[in-house]
Amino acid sequence: MYKPSEDSFFFAEFLEKYFSRIKKEKIKILDMGSGTGILAETCSKFIPKKNIFCADIQKDSIKILRKKGFRSVQSDLFSNIKGKFNLIIFNAPYLPEDPKEPQDSKIETTGGKRGDEISLNFLKNAFSHLKNKGKIFLLVSSLTPLDRIKKFNFKIIERKKIWFEELLILEFENENRKSKKSLG
Repeated sequence: MYKPSEDSFFFAEFLEKYFSRIKKEKIKILDMGSGTGILAETCSKFIPKKNIFCADIQKDSIKILRKKGFRSVQSDLFSNIKGKFNLIIFNAPYLPEDPKEPQDSKIETTGGKRGDEISLNFLKNAFSHLKNKGKIFLLVSSLTPLDRIKKFNFKIIERKKIWFEELLILEFENENRKSKKSLG
């Protein structure tokens, strides 16, 4: 299970700034790949827990999230997700595959052979779970190739330099999808 690290703290700080400047009535949030729930907990400072839905592929994460009072489901991306959301957040595994990395940590850090495969699979299904005028915030790294992700029309809304990489929060909006439906 992914324990919060620099990327999680960066994303949480961003969400605090984001929620402090928007209207929050009736926002319904999906926290994909919730892990121990740092992003869900950040959202719950501004949004009632009943409006936050968490999903993670690991059973241990779901147990922790439920103990913290979050509605949660074990799901491989959108396989067990129903409904539509105003905001979908995902601190995706984004690193390219490293053959030296232990198998048990790959599920938490590796986004596929190139590093973008999980993000691409996520985006292919995310828009069908997004309400009109909804948003997706996806955290990736400068080590994640963006060439295929660009097809989904994003803008970089926050960035942070750490060690040998830069963390990026990408924003996708549902209203930009009208001419791109064939991509999903």
